[in-house]
Amino acid sequence: MKAMILAAGRGERLRPLTDAVPKPLVEAAGKPLIVYHLEKLAAAGISEVVINTAWLGHKLVETLADGSQFGVSIQYSHEQDALETAGGILKALPLLGDAPFLVINGDIFIDRLPSLPTLDDSTLAHLFLVDNPSQHPQGDFALDGSRVLAEGDSKLTFAGMGIYRPALFAGLKPGRHALGPLLREHMALGQVSGEHYRDYWCDVGTLERLDGLNHRLKQQAMLQLMQQSRAEGV
Repeated sequence: MKAMILAAGRGERLRPLTDAVPKPLVEAAGKPLIVYHLEKLAAAGISEVVINTAWLGHKLVETLADGSQFGVSIQYSHEQDALETAGGILKALPLLGDAPFLVINGDIFIDRLPSLPTLDDSTLAHLFLVDNPSQHPQGDFALDGSRVLAEGDSKLTFAGMGIYRPALFAGLKPGRHALGPLLREHMALGQVSGEHYRDYWCDVGTLERLDGLNHRLKQQAMLQLMQQSRAEGV
């Protein structure tokens, strides 16, 4: 399976950091957010990655190059102006091939990559949903078994991770397109599946949330050092 990392956004709420670097190159605990993704993808055996770029996109290319240092092969889909999620994926389809592919937002952090299911023939998209964070208490979509619905009780928040068939985007013309309306259209046809992702997830969309992630990662690093020291002392 190939993967696409969405990296074209401006990152207004992370200014002034994003005045100098694109949002996925903002660092958490000394490492760019997008590098955490690349490392997890490589560890999961996903070696072919597409990254879309717009704002300061050349800095992504300069930093990540062909991806070999992270154990992956990167191709870039350059956008003059950000095309939103569905528009950006549509433009990148020639690089993604004919099989289902994983898409992950470049400005989220996860502890682990979820297990990636095989889509049945009637399913065009599979979404990963998380518990509603404080900044988005109303949620986005509801789960009915393995099907995702646009409306329903106990909505969850879309994690910015999904598996898509190229056919999902077949009716779109080149240009700017949001992903939400497209997904809702196919939810009504029963063509979107999903699951509840219960591991740690953070939408690193503000300086405050970035600070929280930094604190968490530093605490984890300290705990690992303590455990390693104890193990070496035995």
